[in-house]
Amino acid sequence: MKYNHLFKNSDFKLFIIKFLAIFALLYFGTYYWIGFVTPGGYFNEFAAQNLDYVSAIKSSLLFGTKTLLSLFNIQTVEFKNHVIRFVNGKGVRIAYDCVGYGVYSFWIAFVIANKSSFTRKLIWIIIGLFLLWSVNVIRISLFLVSENKNWTMPLGIDHHDWFTIVAYAVIFLMIFAFDKKNNNQKINTSVSENLN
Repeated sequence: MKYNHLFKNSDFKLFIIKFLAIFALLYFGTYYWIGFVTPGGYFNEFAAQNLDYVSAIKSSLLFGTKTLLSLFNIQTVEFKNHVIRFVNGKGVRIAYDCVGYGVYSFWIAFVIANKSSFTRKLIWIIIGLFLLWSVNVIRISLFLVSENKNWTMPLGIDHHDWFTIVAYAVIFLMIFAFDKKNNNQKINTSVSENLN
């Protein structure tokens, strides 16, 4: 009996190498980029003024939180340094740890490391980033409400950990959908090639 060991499969090994390389580049690249755009050590004023994509994500999270809460007639106000708070209430600050660049990096690396067309990969990356961003907006909104209503976090789990749990659950659902779609595409392609 012949066993097909996963780690002996050259396609799988190539996927793992590509995934880890892309993830490391995106994750650690963003981590070090934060050092260039934050006053201190390696600060670069040009990068901070023109290329600070992490602060742009933080601003979009503030906008999303403000918009979501306004749908429930909760009025908020924004302050400098990415702070949002209830009008006449408590607030939260969107720190670099709140951005979610780890889960974004994981998703982008997974999609790019897979075999698929450029257009399909781009579509899946955009859909995934939007879903993960939405989960983060919901998390920040709930945390802001919980701070003002004195709610406790379920099961005593910190809101960062809840975000990580939910975000990776979303990622695994998207991986399942991505793989299913890719497998259907391969089957359709091979059937059409056999018919010709």
